[in-house]
Amino acid sequence: MKPDVSIIIPTLNEAASLKPTIDAIKILDKNVEIIVVDGGSQDETRLIAEMCGVTILDAERGRGIQMSVGADSAHGDVLWFLHADTIPSSETTEQLKNALRSTETVGGNFTICFDGDLRAAKFMTWLYPNLRKIGLLYGDSAIFVRREIYQKIGGFKPLPLFEDLDFVRCLKRAGKIANLSAIVTTSSRRFENRSFILTFLRWTIFQCLYWLGVNPNRLAKRYYPIRHPKQ
Repeated sequence: MKPDVSIIIPTLNEAASLKPTIDAIKILDKNVEIIVVDGGSQDETRLIAEMCGVTILDAERGRGIQMSVGADSAHGDVLWFLHADTIPSSETTEQLKNALRSTETVGGNFTICFDGDLRAAKFMTWLYPNLRKIGLLYGDSAIFVRREIYQKIGGFKPLPLFEDLDFVRCLKRAGKIANLSAIVTTSSRRFENRSFILTFLRWTIFQCLYWLGVNPNRLAKRYYPIRHPKQ
């Protein structure tokens, strides 16, 4: 049976996060395709994906490249890009399908919640909906798109940084983006064992430079890998 939705998960050393995410997806809807695109993990990420019985693909490291590879192999009419440490709530697929009943809607995203009791997590949970009001959407909010629209706008570019911002900018030109109320809960690990103020400041500065037109390839050379600091 052709899946209604293809869920594409880029991974890099996500052994600690992947299984809970896949388990949560399987509860949502039986008619979904789950594609894990691995960027060269050194831990048990691939083994976990195999044990979960999902499709596994290999790609060059980089979310833009990995998500592009996954989209090219997907069979669903809707492509849903989900981070490996992000858990979708039970309402997500129903809201997604309802939103796409409108022909004006080309894609969308969900309301993000950062887990844990850290002040940083609470602040970011508050901040994201307010950023969404001014049109800023990020990959960790679980972006989805109609397959034909994805292909029309050229998909994710192989950028080392800010591939999500580039994609959303193109998506906005194609039609209406639905900002849905269903929650996706993502890990706060990026804020652990480091100064949140400095991390947030660097995140803001790099985004400003991107919007000012600095090439993401140049920015990436100075961007400390937040999620995988030892690699």
